[in-house]
Amino acid sequence: MPEPREPDTQAPDTRELESQAPDTQAPDTRELESQAPDTQAPEARAQHALEQQRLAQEEKNERHVWWFLAYFLFGIHIVAFVMIYAVTHAK
Repeated sequence: MPEPREPDTQAPDTRELESQAPDTQAPDTRELESQAPDTQAPEARAQHALEQQRLAQEEKNERHVWWFLAYFLFGIHIVAFVMIYAVTHAK
């Protein structure tokens, strides 16, 4: 019967590391995140709604930028093909 292995004492315990890690969030932010949106103060709900609107608008703007880039690159290729055609068929 094999002997039971001793736990690896050199590897740090993740719970110890988490407890030693500095808390990077401000205390008021943690309080707001721990509460449900219905139980938050009206100012916090308004701020949360404003943040959600901003994120939605940012996502929409990002999609528009990608579409603009796609149309721009497509247009450049069309112009390049027309120029190639013009150069190869010039007399």
